[in-house]
Formats: sequence, C-alpha cells, structure tokens
Amino acid sequence: MARLTFIALACALQLLAQEKKILVAYKDPELIEQLRRVTSRARIVPVTAANVMQEITDADAFIGDITSTEVRAGKNLKWVGVMSAGVERILFPADGSSELRQSSIILTNNKIVQGPEIADHALAMLLMLSRDLYALYNNDRQQIWNPDLFKGIELNGKTAVVVGVGGIGTQIAVRANAFGMTVIGVDPEDKPFLPFLQRVVKPDELDDVIPQADVVFISVPDTPKSHKMMGPREFELMKKNSYFIAVSRGGIYDTAGLVKAIDEKRLAGAGVDVTDPEPLPKEHALWKFENVIITPHIAGRSDQDAGRMTQTIKENVGRFVAGKPLINVVNKQKGY
Repeated sequence: MARLTFIALACALQLLAQEKKILVAYKDPELIEQLRRVTSRARIVPVTAANVMQEITDADAFIGDITSTEVRAGKNLKWVGVMSAGVERILFPADGSSELRQSSIILTNNKIVQGPEIADHALAMLLMLSRDLYALYNNDRQQIWNPDLFKGIELNGKTAVVVGVGGIGTQIAVRANAFGMTVIGVDPEDKPFLPFLQRVVKPDELDDVIPQADVVFISVPDTPKSHKMMGPREFELMKKNSYFIAVSRGGIYDTAGLVKAIDEKRLAGAGVDVTDPEPLPKEHALWKFENVIITPHIAGRSDQDAGRMTQTIKENVGRFVAGKPLINVVNKQKGY
C-alpha cells in the first residue's frame, strides 16, 4: 500500500512539474475559458495590474502586452504571445528599454490573421476616393441628385505600390491585381514569384517607384528602420492626383507631409485608418479635408477576425505545453 501511495505521489509531482503556468492579461472571460479547455497541462491565470507582479515571478508564459518591468520580473518566462500583429509597443517601448528584445523569450503575434479585413478596408477606402463616393454621400445626406459632379476614376490599368508585402500587404496586392492594377511591392525580404505582383523592390528603392504609383498603400510594421519612411520627400515624389492609403501604423508616414500634399492639391485624396498621434486630436488639419477618409484604427475588425486571433493563441498554448515549435514567431531584432 505504501509503495502504491509513493507511486501515486510521484506521478502527481511529475504531472505538476509538466504543468505550465500561463498568465493572460486580456480581460475576456470567453478567451480565458477557451484557453483552459486547450489542455489540462496549462494553468491559465488571469492577471491585472494589481496581481501581475506577484504571479509573474514563477510564470512560464505571458499572453498580452507585457511591460519592461514585467519582463524583468518574469525570470522563468519562455514565451510571450500578443493578439495584435504589431509588436512595436513591447519591443521598442517608449522608455527605451530592450529587455524583451535582448532576452531568449520567444515572442509570437497575430500577423497574417487580420489580412483579409484590413485589405478589404484598404480597397474600400481607395474605392470611396476613386469613385467619388465621399462627395456623393454628402449629396445623399442633403437629398441632392446631381450626377454632373461625379468624377470617377477607373482602377484598371493603374499602378499600385504596396509598401510592406507581408500578411496584410500580400492580400492588398491580390485585391488590387483583381481590379486590373499593376502592383509593385516594397519589402526588405526576398519574396518568391507571386503572379499578382509585377515586382518587389527593396526599401532603398522606394523613391524610385513612388513616382509611378497611382496609389500608395502602407502596410508595413512600425520598426526603427521603417519609422517615417514615407516622409515629406516621398509625398513630394508622388504622382499628381494619386492616392495615399495607410492601414498598418501611423508612425510609418509623416503626417505634416501628407497634410501639405493634400492642401496643395497634389494628391487626389487619402485614406488613413492609422495616424500619429492616435487618437487624432480634434481640430487636427487632416480633419478639414473632404477627400481624406479617416477611420479610428478599426480596419482589422470583422465578424471573423476574433475567432482567427483566438485560434492562433490556442494553437500556441497547446504547442508550448507540448514542447513543439510555436507559430507566428516574431524576429525580435527586425520587429516583425
């Protein structure tokens, strides 16, 4: 009997040793419950600002936007997972710290997951501008029937430059190509042949391709190398009556440069789901232009995105506990 008790105790201790403590900083009860159902070998612990420092000291993983202080306190952390695609806030925090970037902790995100809805949003903005829908909508609100004011632009045969050909940019390129546009990508990574892209150039060739663009799409992550890459010079290089669409991060483009290009009527219009700063302050110059479509960083939302984002985290919880390679791993030095 004593031997059986000892064996049972040893098994229990072994199971306990295999258990992974995973903190979750997202305040979503449904997410917490789904993660708990992934495996009995994961102890899912919801945390808030009040208890995170106490819980993180012996945690194996952290799901949420982790701070530098929490990274320093989490001596056993092996994995940090975030629900968003962008990771600049935790990799390059405002305080200038680099604990997470320099650590051996694996970072995963939700790149690619929100590609469909963000690409849809980008093309919706372009169509609203190119088909003059913003002006027609204002007429609708005033019950004005005036077809003479319509100045629609055909996308077929036009050129799109997609800055950042990752999970989002690739899907923008697919949609632009489907409208008959010639698509040029800008990306630091070597890309395989893709039939919907005419070619892909490196970021140092951005100024060479911008003058060819009838529309420039911004879908690149915000990193030290890409920050403000669309500066005043690039807006000056843009073709007369072209369009500018930004759906990744506001830090990629120079807001003053965009305002100047619109104000001088060099651009036909712009659509921005992301701005710098965010929220865009009241009375900011961008608000005054009828041909600038502004949405409050919601391009990634849809009836499908939450399920896909949750599924990525669930998959990684199971993989982490089982010791398998994680998916959507971020290169912490590159920032994506």
